[in-house]
Amino acid sequence: MLTNNKSNVFVKRRVLVMFATLLLFWLMLQGSLGFDVIFIGILVAGLIAYLYPSGLSFFTEFRATPEAFKAGFRYYAYFFKELVKSNIRLASVVLSPSLPINPGIVKVRTKLKSKMGRLMLANSITLTPGTLTVELKDEWIYVHWVLMESDDIEAATREIVSGFESYLEVMYG
Repeated sequence: MLTNNKSNVFVKRRVLVMFATLLLFWLMLQGSLGFDVIFIGILVAGLIAYLYPSGLSFFTEFRATPEAFKAGFRYYAYFFKELVKSNIRLASVVLSPSLPINPGIVKVRTKLKSKMGRLMLANSITLTPGTLTVELKDEWIYVHWVLMESDDIEAATREIVSGFESYLEVMYG
């Protein structure tokens, strides 16, 4: 019974923190402390915090360890490097008169166990030009790949997933 009580306190604290964060963010965006602005902020922040007690943040399943924070910085550095590389690569393909594309949907596998880690991975793939996450189901991700190099699961996983996954695994598991 004590464990359940601890869990309830944790959920209530998380809801309260989310409410306060949403309200503060709303007030900063509005730049006004008028009664109507505060009232609407309290109403909407309270409704969102009530409807989503498990949270909306990418910190929901984040492992708050020094290694995870380091991996987070490395992840964003890797993401921006891949973003620039894929933009240049895709631009060269689009500007080429022969338009050498080889589109296709490939099936890749992720080792990530957490829902938020998988979501971050799927979004990272989609935000990188030339790839688009079509479906995320359990450990399988279906990706539309403009320059499909291989339809082999292991090769496609190494090419598309493994770089992001190495950092996300430390951050989310």
